[in-house]
Amino acid sequence: MPSPASAVGWFLAPATDDAPRYHAVGATILRITVGLMWLYNVAWKRPPDFGEDSGSGLYGFTELAVEHPVFPPYSWVVEHIVLPFIQPFGWGVLVVETALAVLLLTGTYVRLAALLGIAQSLAIGLSVAYAPEEWPWAYWLMIAAHIALLVSSSGRVLAVDAVRARLSDGRVLATVWAGAALLTGVLVVIGSFADPLAARGYAFGSSDPSVSLGRYNVLGGVILLVLAVLLLLAARTTSGALGTVAVVLGVLAGLSLHAQLGFTDPLLGGNATAAAMYFSLALVAAYVSVLPSRGREAEKVSA
Repeated sequence: MPSPASAVGWFLAPATDDAPRYHAVGATILRITVGLMWLYNVAWKRPPDFGEDSGSGLYGFTELAVEHPVFPPYSWVVEHIVLPFIQPFGWGVLVVETALAVLLLTGTYVRLAALLGIAQSLAIGLSVAYAPEEWPWAYWLMIAAHIALLVSSSGRVLAVDAVRARLSDGRVLATVWAGAALLTGVLVVIGSFADPLAARGYAFGSSDPSVSLGRYNVLGGVILLVLAVLLLLAARTTSGALGTVAVVLGVLAGLSLHAQLGFTDPLLGGNATAAAMYFSLALVAAYVSVLPSRGREAEKVSA
């Protein structure tokens, strides 16, 4: 029986076990698809009251656990502990689902993200599976998808886990993310000309297929373009300076949105999905350029 320490080590280790290439590619497609699901769904977790005043949003969906119980003890917890403290609970949900989107899309600590996804999918299913017009199998499939990721090698392709395991230098990963940021930034800037600094921003995506990379105004789009250029350059240099700038800029952009959403008009015209995109670009920049460069500097000193 493995010790607790070895179990924790396995969850934190890169999800890069040896596997046929097509297995790893298939698992990567699943990982990115599930990541896009979480990325889309963070947008409607809106502080500060998370829908309590209107009875909608996160509050409304959480309340379904009481109105249409799936597991009565869980419904009791929701009614007496969760709903009376919806604001701290809502922030917790926003942080968890943002982390799921960022970690799965970038392929970082995939096993840990999968474990977190199993727990979050179970909580959602226990809240809404018996509600009208819901399909309980959707939540079984969400849980199963995260279990599949937990035991997969989805960190071998287009993933920070591959960089952590030294199976990749991350240049392809950085190029793909920079390309996505560049395309999004260009289309956002063009689409925002009518109202360049709109607080609601221009949506890159649609509610019809439930896929979105966020909302941005012109300033938010320019930040994406700058991050794309920094990431491309940082991945092709031995210096981590540009990567550090990308990390700081991406984190500040994401945090600025979380600090403003629900309280004031966002300066970048974004939403929680856009914040997750900024965080993802910052994370890729950190592992592709900043952390490896520090490792190279340490090797030079020891040599």
